[in-house]
Amino acid sequence: MGVRKQKITTSVSRDRKGAVSLVLAIFVQLNVNAQTAPRHAVRPERLVIQHALIVEGNGTPASGPSDILIENGLITRIGRVQSTATDTLIDAKGRYVLPGFVNLHGHLHNERGGGPMDPDYVLKLWLACGITTVRDVGSDTRFTISVRDDPKRVSPRLFVYPMLGRPVNPAEARARIAQLKEQGADGVKFLGVHRDVMEAALNAATNAGLPVAHHTGVEETNAWDDIRFKTRSIEHWYGIPDAALEEGVQGFPSSYNYANEADRFRYAGRLWREANWEKLTKVFDGMIESGVAWDPTLAIYEASRDLQRAQTQPWFKEYLHPALARFFEPNLQNHGSYFINWSSTDETYWKENYRIWMRAVREFSKRGGLVGIGEDAGYIYQMYGFGYLRNLELHQEAGFPPLKIIEQASLNGARILGQEKKFGRVRAGWSADLLVVNNNPIEDFKVLYPVHGNGGIEWTVKQGTPYHVQTLMNEVKQIVNKAQAEKKK
Repeated sequence: MGVRKQKITTSVSRDRKGAVSLVLAIFVQLNVNAQTAPRHAVRPERLVIQHALIVEGNGTPASGPSDILIENGLITRIGRVQSTATDTLIDAKGRYVLPGFVNLHGHLHNERGGGPMDPDYVLKLWLACGITTVRDVGSDTRFTISVRDDPKRVSPRLFVYPMLGRPVNPAEARARIAQLKEQGADGVKFLGVHRDVMEAALNAATNAGLPVAHHTGVEETNAWDDIRFKTRSIEHWYGIPDAALEEGVQGFPSSYNYANEADRFRYAGRLWREANWEKLTKVFDGMIESGVAWDPTLAIYEASRDLQRAQTQPWFKEYLHPALARFFEPNLQNHGSYFINWSSTDETYWKENYRIWMRAVREFSKRGGLVGIGEDAGYIYQMYGFGYLRNLELHQEAGFPPLKIIEQASLNGARILGQEKKFGRVRAGWSADLLVVNNNPIEDFKVLYPVHGNGGIEWTVKQGTPYHVQTLMNEVKQIVNKAQAEKKK
């Protein structure tokens, strides 16, 4: 009896130990799961992205699966990473990891057409569309600097390039550069400058360590001045074909008024056809020799060649802020809202304009020129972030292969900002600015849109902080709903 009793006791004891072990195992597993799940907008000490197909951002093809270890905001290892129970994990099996995008032409607007607009609307759309760095060119300088310097703000990394303004003489230009340096600017944007003012301002900016983005227009200066004074980048395109006109000036009608935006943009659509291609190639070679990059912002003028498409973009229904919607309506008091009596003839000229413009961007790149990507959204029916992603599609239409376009969107942007050793690629030692994408963006850039049916970008990681894209879009929708409710009041 005693022996049998001992066996039963032992058996029960073992059963109890097994049950306790099972409970402990479940508890530990639940605890590990709780610890390893990424938290939106919270940077972990160690983040491991596992089993990823990696597109580095330097033009090389995807490779993997590989793990990516991120510590203190930096990529510290790519390869096989042995994770621990305290690591935060993102399982990227079957997914693609890209470098975060660099938006070279952003505007952090907090109003449109005199109506208020929550700037978080802009910042969260940027992040949701995979933009981890923005060169802000000409927004409210003090406010944008305050956002740039706020570590708690949900925001891409910001480089602030305030407007030079319109100094009347070289002395005034130099004083303005000194003022912007004192304010904490990262660079300067030029627009509508005379040649002597541009020379003085660019020399002062160079001495102050402030790179210059030049929005050339129909003005005294053009791409030859950017070549001579070594501007960092030309924005949009005006000054490039202007520098290759046979007569030195476009053939405007006698009634033309540049200050009237309906005139300005109608005839901007006929500019590229008047440029001499042989002269253009000399302009390209001059830009390349002087290190002048080109940020063509292809998407921002697309409404000019297809207005109906621009006005009926599917994401407008849920995500277009009412202040921005009002600003888009034809109104010559709002910059870029120039569609007064816009005709099929205007669209036809603009379609030709795009064909030549795209050919020019390709030729510039083939000769060795540095091409980046910027959106200029908040104007002309382009929403923040969505306008940037549309650029990727238009660069593909221009003939660039997808891997080259990803390089333009990431590493080239960092190069133009002088930050190519810090971010812009998926490489150990570089900032952890990464996109975890559920589908293959090399096959289809449309999968990057945050309204894509299969999830698009799931996580945007900026300096090691993971942002859940659908959470960001839900927050954007709340901002829009609140603004619509206030509008009804």
